[in-house]
Amino acid sequence: MIQKRVIAAVSAVAAAGLLLAGCANQSSGGTGGGPSSSKVDIPTISSVDVPKDAVLPAGDGKATCAATTTIGYVGAETGANAALGINIYNGVQLAIDQHNKANPNCQVQFQKYDTEGDPAKATGPTTQAVSNSAIVGVVGLPFSGESKATGGIFEDSGLVHITPSATNPTLTQNGWKTFFRALGNDSIQGPAAAKFATDQLKAKKVFLVQDDSDYGIGLGTATSKALGSALAGTDKVTTGQKDFSATVSKVINSKADAVYYAGYYAEGAPFDQQLVQKGFTGTFIGPDGAKDDQFIKQAGSASKNAYFTCPCIPGELIPDFEKAYKAAFSAEPGTYSIEGYDATTVLLAGIDKGNTDRAKLLDWVKNYDADGLSKHYKWDSTGELQAPAVYGYKVADGKIQPIGEIGK
Repeated sequence: MIQKRVIAAVSAVAAAGLLLAGCANQSSGGTGGGPSSSKVDIPTISSVDVPKDAVLPAGDGKATCAATTTIGYVGAETGANAALGINIYNGVQLAIDQHNKANPNCQVQFQKYDTEGDPAKATGPTTQAVSNSAIVGVVGLPFSGESKATGGIFEDSGLVHITPSATNPTLTQNGWKTFFRALGNDSIQGPAAAKFATDQLKAKKVFLVQDDSDYGIGLGTATSKALGSALAGTDKVTTGQKDFSATVSKVINSKADAVYYAGYYAEGAPFDQQLVQKGFTGTFIGPDGAKDDQFIKQAGSASKNAYFTCPCIPGELIPDFEKAYKAAFSAEPGTYSIEGYDATTVLLAGIDKGNTDRAKLLDWVKNYDADGLSKHYKWDSTGELQAPAVYGYKVADGKIQPIGEIGK
């Protein structure tokens, strides 16, 4: 496996005066009182190494397949956290478009099914997808709760699906043979996040808040355990919650100099905003589920205190991918865009080798062992990747910018 290396370039935002974890909750007689420590600034990075032999969607251009051959996306297209799903299916669309342009005799179709990111609604679209006999492989589902609710449906139909983003560790403990994860799970992200908060951001006391999703519960459990004595307290919030005043009071009373929020941006952004409005001057750390430009839009100026952890590589630092994505969608790649692209490439490579029914494509993925643009793809018997990395990000100049691999 080619190991990733990151090349650091000092960020131009050092003079912007962002309040980082080290200067958090300084005691001044206000509501945000707490310990004082030195300021910390972590530079952004400008590049990542891409494996020289990465498999690309175009293949050799000689593929042949039936005109009905279809790859599906099942996941959020609408809903409170839809931006994360859109990032993924744009990556899927780009891979299929590049493949079809290069392979005139194999025009793979693309079919999307909207779950709204809701576990209670996901079974219907999933059933529709598995009932479409033309679909030989699926990218999705994006979120852990909906993945848990639908894994058995895919299993019963023998339809391979690769999630670019669902990170709850228990998903690979269900005995499913059709489920594969294209990034590290929260047993990896949680300890990396804890180490990031205490070692790199120099937080002495971290207050952990988790939402009620399967994702938030799994990540919150892993992170709080890894924080150990640095854990200043915990609290729970619910999906759709708008008023976080009770939790904000607990954070401030704990004298924590950092908050780790295990959940999605739809609640994470207003929570951060309300923290800052009540005088919290510490660092807000969110996970992959909160790492989206929508967080900045919804949190406003409060987002200046935000960092993120994600078992996803910054696709915007892969020049060819970034250029193609921006040309196709008039936007920069987002969280999970490159994972959606790579997952689709795995399926396309199998189709190009003649694995055009569900059983053969499932076997292809089980035995896959090759580099993608973002990482090496080889799964164990449970559907987990080997040696996945976790990256850190921060809000700088009004954007979420990568700061390199963390937790090592």
